[in-house]
Amino acid sequence: MTVKFEYVGVDISETLNAFTTERLHKLSDRYEFLISAMVRFKKDEKSHDKGKICDIELSLPGPRIFATSDEKQYEVAVRETIRDLERQLKKRKETYSTR
Repeated sequence: MTVKFEYVGVDISETLNAFTTERLHKLSDRYEFLISAMVRFKKDEKSHDKGKICDIELSLPGPRIFATSDEKQYEVAVRETIRDLERQLKKRKETYSTR
């Protein structure tokens, strides 16, 4: 699975890239039909308590899957986003297996 990163108003972080890539590869090991992931990191200046946003869009057969989270730290946002994606992937895998 290929992983692409986009930073919007945030400095590029190789550590964050490695952390996110590792998490996504674990996901692709479980769901072999994943093709690619687009990861976007943004900062919301208006939010005082959170504001670190992670968007992930997964490309796979059928419609794409998207999730986002807004947390105090990017690592937490990545974990939450991947948790949401995993829920969606479980549902998608169930629909594949029932056909």
